Amino acid sequence: MDNTEKLNFTGIDHPAIAADDVERLSNWYCDMLGYEKWFHHPTGGPQGQPVWMLRAPDGTLLEVMPKDSTLRQERTTWTPGWSHIAFRVRNLEEAIRILDQKGIQWTGNVINAIGGGKVRNALDGEGNMIQILERG
Repeated sequence: MDNTEKLNFTGIDHPAIAADDVERLSNWYCDMLGYEKWFHHPTGGPQGQPVWMLRAPDGTLLEVMPKDSTLRQERTTWTPGWSHIAFRVRNLEEAIRILDQKGIQWTGNVINAIGGGKVRNALDGEGNMIQILERG
């Protein structure tokens, strides 16, 4: 390894999701997973559409932006490109109980997570793949 200057990389600032309905999907993440609406750009998207930056209890961010006219493609966990976003919880069983009460749509049972822990797959309010994950 050479002694060239290294990028001052500290981690991921935010993932972004292109939504059919920015308000509805933003509300889903707030109601279902406990995000809060942190910053609203009323004309930040294409053709002046709104964009929301949501903040999780740990301070991490999620951008919900309007989609373009591209048709939504069916995805699996193994479809090339970004696949899903995993949300970490302290207690998976408790999270499942609460999310069941809120009507989340699960796509499978609890399985072992790669790298340790337990995970369960679900769909967000627009059918995007998410995971609820507990690490030991």
